[in-house]
Amino acid sequence: MPLRMDSPLPSLKGGTDWFNSEPIKDDEFKGKMVLIHFWAISCGICKESLPEITEWSKKYGPQGLNIVSIHMPRQESDTNVEAVKEAIDQYSVKQPCVVDNWHEITDRFENKYVPAFYLFDSNGKMRDFKAGEKAPKMVEQAIERLLKETQSSSHPVA
Repeated sequence: MPLRMDSPLPSLKGGTDWFNSEPIKDDEFKGKMVLIHFWAISCGICKESLPEITEWSKKYGPQGLNIVSIHMPRQESDTNVEAVKEAIDQYSVKQPCVVDNWHEITDRFENKYVPAFYLFDSNGKMRDFKAGEKAPKMVEQAIERLLKETQSSSHPVA
């Protein structure tokens, strides 16, 4: 059964290699807004959008957004960890990135797509999902909407 709206954030345990971070523990995102981004080195759209996602970290990170990129191999050649590291360096990926060669994390999300984006609110509930070619543009709108909701609920009007 695929993740549905309001589903809890699945565990990020597993993965074969972590870059830009130590492995993330399940409780690290308690009370935080999180964007989970699935990508693959064999996906041209994925690679093209990596710099944009890094920009989101800079733009929305100070407002409370945490981003984790998960490299999900689609074919045998995608399991080359050195090639993934080269792409991370080439596209200046700064957010935590895990290589999920055994699909441990991917299976918990029941994800089948790249690029794919799962947006979770500060209560750990899924609030948005986007996948495919137009996903990067559409998910930024969802990020901005959720940030506004979060800010307005933490600063109620008297």
